[in-house]
Amino acid sequence: MNIFIDTSAFYALLDRDDSNHQKAKKRWVDLLTSEIVLISNNYVLIESFALIQHRLGMEAIRGFQADILPLINIEFINSGMHRSAVSALLASSRRKLSLVDCVSFETMRNLGIKTVFAFDPHFKEQGFDTIP
Repeated sequence: MNIFIDTSAFYALLDRDDSNHQKAKKRWVDLLTSEIVLISNNYVLIESFALIQHRLGMEAIRGFQADILPLINIEFINSGMHRSAVSALLASSRRKLSLVDCVSFETMRNLGIKTVFAFDPHFKEQGFDTIP
């Protein structure tokens, strides 16, 4: 089974003050002790790096790079997926839906992934199963 991981989960794992930290930490341990393949994409990584660096600092980035990313399979987005995600974003005409979200939805659909580790409600709105 494959599970996609969103920025919201990465951030909750790293920020002890985040309201979802304990849930994220418990689920992370569960995921690491299972046969599940963890997948994300390079757009999520860019968003995660920017958020973690801005809010938590460079030491948190180093921990993210050294301890978490080696466990994740990274899907790199090609120009066709980018265009599809931009089209989806423009068609949605929603201010709070991001391009990164739309790229993630495209990634999950293209890979046949139905479950996401995320605290972002947009995934559930798109019909994906969210954990925790």
